[in-house]
Amino acid sequence: MRILLRALLFLNCAALGALLNACSTSAPGEKGPDGTRAFYLQVQASRDGISVETNNVLAGKAPLTIKVFGDTGGTFHNFGAPQFVVRALPATTNAFVPTQKFRTGTKSTPGDKIPGVVFFDMDRPSGSFTIDTFPEN
Repeated sequence: MRILLRALLFLNCAALGALLNACSTSAPGEKGPDGTRAFYLQVQASRDGISVETNNVLAGKAPLTIKVFGDTGGTFHNFGAPQFVVRALPATTNAFVPTQKFRTGTKSTPGDKIPGVVFFDMDRPSGSFTIDTFPEN
């Protein structure tokens, strides 16, 4: 009887440990440098095939999904630049260059929240807006 009680106690402790481990609050995902994790930012434009740059580096043509390494709270991490810039390059000259700028975090202030979607309207001077969602890969 005593052995049976010890076995039940052990199984209960093991089950409780498994349950607490399954309820972990850490978000799954790819880990990045400096304690960051991967977030995915969808970039869309009013016209397909518009070239998109991030921090003056060509990222591809819209629509595309960009992997951004941010702080665990979902904000932009400072990798040495005070801002993260996404801009759409128009196909013609003398057109608007819609640009979206995000502040990166410092030790005393967090960065801007990483949006799920950035949309560039190539026909308007204001040119862009963001939607705060986290899209699936």
